[in-house]
Amino acid sequence: MSALRLTALHTRYALVETFRVPIAVIGSLAFPALAFLFFIVPQRTVADDPVFATQAVVQLMVFALMSNALFGFGISISQARETPWDPYLRTLPAPAVARILSQVLSTGLLGLVALVPVLVLGATLTKAHADAAGLALGLLALVASALPFLFAGIAIGYAMPMKVAIAVVQIVMFALAFGGGLFLPPVLFPGWLDAVSRFLPSRQAREAVVQAVQGGEVPWWAWGGLAAWTVALLALTLVLYRRDEGRRFR
Repeated sequence: MSALRLTALHTRYALVETFRVPIAVIGSLAFPALAFLFFIVPQRTVADDPVFATQAVVQLMVFALMSNALFGFGISISQARETPWDPYLRTLPAPAVARILSQVLSTGLLGLVALVPVLVLGATLTKAHADAAGLALGLLALVASALPFLFAGIAIGYAMPMKVAIAVVQIVMFALAFGGGLFLPPVLFPGWLDAVSRFLPSRQAREAVVQAVQGGEVPWWAWGGLAAWTVALLALTLVLYRRDEGRRFR
């Protein structure tokens, strides 16, 4: 069986396994939408301004992909490592890339679906607006900027047992969300917090996607920071994967 068919098969069963726990799917879809309703819609000065409303939608879209990546990889991998099934799968004559890609595709698909409620709420309850070109560029920037969160989730999953991973994912997610301006726009930050937040991948992702959607110039520190976080977290992920493999299969 080819690697492509194996990847499709693993992706299918990963999605089936996820949908067997409906609350996990509902949470992934509902949480970003609820955050939009609680943090953005009541602020009419933001919701009634096309520029600020569009930025608010982008913020919550970044949050949707970020939370999905952290929870989807961090908790699912740590949980799988504690079951006999995962070590058995890793002994089968199938390329590791098939399993890794299946995790990326299944989690990424749920993350993209989680964007739909935010887009619908933004279009119906605020003055947010973007043309087709802006939406296309924004989607590309959104996918690219999600890489650090993907690798962060994988690193947490391979570094910690499930009970610890759940707490760490929640702390990391809310710290990045508030510190990165995903719930409250950075324009409301004091000077020191604005300076610190520029080093966070969530703030860098926000700026990159906002400028892609609205047609502005992306700050150098946004793409530079995202590239640095991606490389660093990828290297950490590879080290932790090798360590986990050495511990359990030597």
